[in-house]
Amino acid sequence: MSRLLLNCDIGESFGNWTMGLDAEVMPFIDCANVACGFHAGDPSIMRNTVSLALKHGVQVGAHPAYQDLQGFGRRSMAYTPQEIQDLLHYQIGALDGICRAQGTRVSYVKPHGAMYNDMMANPAQLRAVIQAMAAYGDLPLMLLATRDNRAAQALGDEYGVTLWFEAFADRAYDNKGHLVSRQLPGAVHHDADVIVQQALTLSRGEALIASDGSPLILQANTLCVHGDNASSIAAVQRIRQALTPA
Repeated sequence: MSRLLLNCDIGESFGNWTMGLDAEVMPFIDCANVACGFHAGDPSIMRNTVSLALKHGVQVGAHPAYQDLQGFGRRSMAYTPQEIQDLLHYQIGALDGICRAQGTRVSYVKPHGAMYNDMMANPAQLRAVIQAMAAYGDLPLMLLATRDNRAAQALGDEYGVTLWFEAFADRAYDNKGHLVSRQLPGAVHHDADVIVQQALTLSRGEALIASDGSPLILQANTLCVHGDNASSIAAVQRIRQALTPA
């Protein structure tokens, strides 16, 4: 990938409950991480989201999670490595079927919430996720860019799985390049100017300032942005304009 791709977690409504501003953010992103029904989304929401992505030429990615609708997939749960693989195959396959019915395919996978955080903290779980990817087929895995990507990259190389390293425009980082817990103050940036500036810093490969004040350089392929309110849509639009060559 020659430039930093913008990705967004999307399709997270459920039944009559609407979450996010999917139609507003879709024109400005490159990759849509579509919820697969376990933390959010349902078959109709998935179909509509895939259709919207196709309309705007956006890549469709599976956004699988722990089976935790009530907790929005943000609670760690005790699964065996085989169960992790089963969860991933079930959800990727469901979205891939909906994609095939509309003439497209799932292009990559980005785990959601606690599953994403747990795989970055637990090498055995990351191995299980990468094994699941290798068994499913030739799909890239999106995962967190940290201060040192070498261990994750070696695991991807071992199983022949392409890795897309991801950074966040609106999150604070610790000195290892892990996201600061949402339970701590300042973990999420809300000021649009701060979000846009962090996106530009990441796109240039320059150092962020970690939570302990140390410089932090992240080597990333893709940038996660959010589109759940009017101010975040405005920030995404500004990021898109700033990252698009004249």
